[in-house]
Amino acid sequence: MFDLTGLVAAVTGASGGIGGAIARVLHGAGAHVVIAGRRREALDALAAELGGRVTVVVGDVADPAFPEELVGAAEALGRLDILVNNAGITRDGLALRMKDEDWQAVIDTNLTAAFRLSRAALRGMMRRRFGRIVNIGSVVGTTGNPGQANYAAAKAGLVGLTRALAAEVASRGITVNCVAPGFVETAMTAALDDAQRRRITERIPAQRLGTPEDVAYAVLYLASREASYVTGHTLHVNGGLAMV
Repeated sequence: MFDLTGLVAAVTGASGGIGGAIARVLHGAGAHVVIAGRRREALDALAAELGGRVTVVVGDVADPAFPEELVGAAEALGRLDILVNNAGITRDGLALRMKDEDWQAVIDTNLTAAFRLSRAALRGMMRRRFGRIVNIGSVVGTTGNPGQANYAAAKAGLVGLTRALAAEVASRGITVNCVAPGFVETAMTAALDDAQRRRITERIPAQRLGTPEDVAYAVLYLASREASYVTGHTLHVNGGLAMV
C-alpha cells in the first residue's frame, strides 16, 4: 500500500519543516524526490540524510522561470509523476496597514507559483495520462485569520485552483488535491511562549499541535495510486480545530 517505487516526486519548500517531512515520507515510500527551496545548505543536508534517489534544485518559486527549471530537472529523470506545491511565505499585518508589496509577495509565492508549477507539470502528466498534484493550503484559507489577509486569500485561492485544475484533468488520470494543515510544530510555532502555546492548544480538540509528519502522511495518501478516485478535495489536517 502507498508504494511509490519508480515514481518521481517534486516538493517545493523542502528546506522547511513540513516540506522536509513530505520529502522524507515520499522518499520512504520509494519515490525519487526532487527537493526544491531557496536554502542550499538545508537542501544539501536533507539530500545527505536521504541518500540515493534525490535531486536538489535551488531557486525561488516566485521566479517565473523556476517552474521550467524544476520540471526540467524531474523530466531529466524520465518523468514527473507527483508535484507537491508546499512553498509558502508570510508577511503578516493588519489589512489597514498592509503594504502592497507584502500583499503581492505572498500571492506570488503562495498562489501564483503553484499555478505556474502545476501548468508546467501538467504537460508531461497529460501525455502519460497519470499524475498527482497536491497543494499545501492552510486552515486559515477556510476560517480566515486577523492579520493575515494576504496569506488567507492565497490559501483560499489554492482551494479554488485545486478544484478548477481537478475538473480539467480528471479524465486524463490526473488528480489534484489540497492538504490544509492547522497549527503544526515548525520553526514558526517553536517561537511561541508557553502562554501562547497553551491558548492555541486549548482551541484544538486533539489537545496538541500537529507534526510535519501528520501533514506528510496525508500527502502520501493523495499522491498514491490508491487515491485515484479522490480529486478536487481539501483534506483538513488540524486536530479538529476547524471541522469543515
